Amino acid sequence: MGASDTGNGPSADRSQVRCLVVDDHAAVREGVKMILTRDREISVIGESGSGDGAVEMADKRRPDVIVMDVRMDGMDGFEATRKIIAAHPDIAVILYTAHGERGLLAEGLDCGARGYVLKDAPPDDIVRAVKRVAEGGAYVDPTLASELVAPKATERLPALSGREREILGLLANGYSNPEIAQRLFISPETVRTHVRNAMTKLEADTRTQAVALALRYEFID
Repeated sequence: MGASDTGNGPSADRSQVRCLVVDDHAAVREGVKMILTRDREISVIGESGSGDGAVEMADKRRPDVIVMDVRMDGMDGFEATRKIIAAHPDIAVILYTAHGERGLLAEGLDCGARGYVLKDAPPDDIVRAVKRVAEGGAYVDPTLASELVAPKATERLPALSGREREILGLLANGYSNPEIAQRLFISPETVRTHVRNAMTKLEADTRTQAVALALRYEFID
C-alpha cells in the first residue's frame, strides 16, 4: 500500500505538530490517528502502509514527526527511517512496534529514531512521545528502557553527578546543547563534557540511550 493524504492535512494549523502515521495494518493506522487527533496540538497530515510509501510521503509532506511501524513487508521501518533521516534530518521518527526485544531497540536507536514506543502502551504515551520528539527530545517506552540494562548494570547503579542528571533531564525535554548552556550559565563545551561523562558512566552508545537509561534508573522523570 502506498501513501495517502488525510483530510485535515492541507489545512492543518502550522502551530500543531504535523504527523505521518505508517503501519501496514489499516486498523492500527486508524487507531493511532484517532489517538493523536484527540490532542489539539497534533495534526495527522498523512498515512502510509509501507516503508516505500513513508519515504515518498516524507518527501512530499515534510512532517514534523513520523510514527513508524517496524515490521512491514518490503522496506521495513528501520530502512525507511534511515532513508528519511538521511534526506530530512529535521524529521523525528518514533518507532512503534509490538516487538520489545533488546536487539530491535538497539537497531532502532542506531538507525536514528528519536523515540521507541510499544503498541500496547497507554494512548497517552504515544501522544507524549510525539510531543517530546517534536521538541527535539528523545522518548523510550519505560518498559523498553529496562531492556537496555545489561545484567551487570543492575548490580550497582552508576553514580551520576547532580549536574549530569540535570543535563540529561533537559536533553530528554528537548533542549539543545546551546540552550542547556544558556539555561545553566555554562559553556556548550562543558555541556558536551557532562553528556560524554554521563554516557560513559551509563555505558551508553548514544545520547538517546543515555536518556533511556537515566529514565530506567529514575535519575530523571
